[in-house]
Amino acid sequence: MSSLSGTWAALPAGPSSDQIDIQIQDDGIIRILNNNHSRSSPISNIPIPSHSPPMARAFLGSTPSSSPLIALRLSSFTPSFFLTNQRPRSLRLTTDTVVPMAELPSEKRIKPHPSLEVIGGGCDQFLPAFKDLDLPYKPFPVIGSNRHLETIFASFFRTCPSVNLHRECLRAADNGTVALDWVAGDDLRLPLDSPVLILLPGLTGGSQDSYVRHMLVRARDRGWRVVVFNSRGCGNSPVTTPQFYSASFLGDMREVVAHVTERYPKANLYAVGWSLGGNILVNYLGQDSLTCPLSGAVSLCNPFDLIVADEDFRKGFNNVYDKSLAGALRKIFNKHAALFTDMTGEFNIRLAAQATTVRDYDDALTRVSFGFNTVDEYYSKSSSSKFIKDVKIPLLCIQAANDPIAPNRGIPREDIEENPNCMLIVTPKGGHLGWVAGPGAPLGFPWTDPFVIDFLMYLENKKFKASASSTDLTMAEVMT
Repeated sequence: MSSLSGTWAALPAGPSSDQIDIQIQDDGIIRILNNNHSRSSPISNIPIPSHSPPMARAFLGSTPSSSPLIALRLSSFTPSFFLTNQRPRSLRLTTDTVVPMAELPSEKRIKPHPSLEVIGGGCDQFLPAFKDLDLPYKPFPVIGSNRHLETIFASFFRTCPSVNLHRECLRAADNGTVALDWVAGDDLRLPLDSPVLILLPGLTGGSQDSYVRHMLVRARDRGWRVVVFNSRGCGNSPVTTPQFYSASFLGDMREVVAHVTERYPKANLYAVGWSLGGNILVNYLGQDSLTCPLSGAVSLCNPFDLIVADEDFRKGFNNVYDKSLAGALRKIFNKHAALFTDMTGEFNIRLAAQATTVRDYDDALTRVSFGFNTVDEYYSKSSSSKFIKDVKIPLLCIQAANDPIAPNRGIPREDIEENPNCMLIVTPKGGHLGWVAGPGAPLGFPWTDPFVIDFLMYLENKKFKASASSTDLTMAEVMT
């Protein structure tokens, strides 16, 4: 969201929250005004490193605790990796593939805390995966009180773990290219049967994003092999044909899954997707349900119903996100505009290069590239809410009730409740890709990460037990 400059808006508060005014200036300063002047703000006590000039800094310490004005300097970079209330530390990726049993969830079913909405046809079989779901969801003070503040804060100030990645460029059947980023050296360190996790970032996102890095590190620390799927043009990936990607296009997803499966045939394969990446993932799971080789998946901040998401996207403060994402799409397009100069038909190259909203960009380029007559037809037929009922592998969906980009009203609750393979967790707060709560708040990993890993570890452990039982049975038959 590096294009959020020159904007002033009031962040609407919830029933029990103070209204917070926010100004995003052209010089990159975001000013936040809490109308309750009588309280000092906990945000002023957030530890921010003062070293490393290229990284984002929050100039909070110089603001008196009694002042309602808090100034944050925004940057497209994020601070180096450190944990709240601890000194910065180096990142260590373990090579252990055997997780101590104490770290694995027990089979005991817990009762989810009332602050969380937990539903789904798969609840009975998946609830034992979560050891902390009975704890209340507690958003970080001030930051978690407003969905826009939480969304923006997490985007700019969440720490970004440093990881050495090795890029593999995969050429698709149509000569398009996607970039797969693997942790460097894992081919030598990890056994060939280590579980593989594919990460799908959100719109214009990639392996450089903090929420992606935190999940990568958490899974890798538990002995998983992780690969980030950077869509065409994202994460500085090359663009080799006049076609990017869309919410409906599954060709690249199919080729990536087939490629990873062929490369590691002895490993179980899983996937996690955020925002648009979550929508693409659920579309894939539903539409390819009979052939999908994945053993489990997680969808976070999924817009689900793109018609509803588009309607809300153009309301109030949400236009800030709309302009920001449109700017990111323009940047990717203009970098590769030469590929589109000879395109004919309904393509509007000029509008794509100057689009100020995501809808304009999709009308000019995306819906034409993928054969849709109108933007609304594209959004309707690309909505993963239509396909979640067909998902046949374990799927965990995590949403925030106050998400400004993935509306709560768009969640297909009825289909999730009727599908025995699905489970939904909805937190009362969290914003979009925020979830500034839990032990990692405010600058570390999002609240969701431990639950995602608990779910995936639970599935992998059950697969391991089933495989071991099958092996024991085969050996017993041989002995007799």
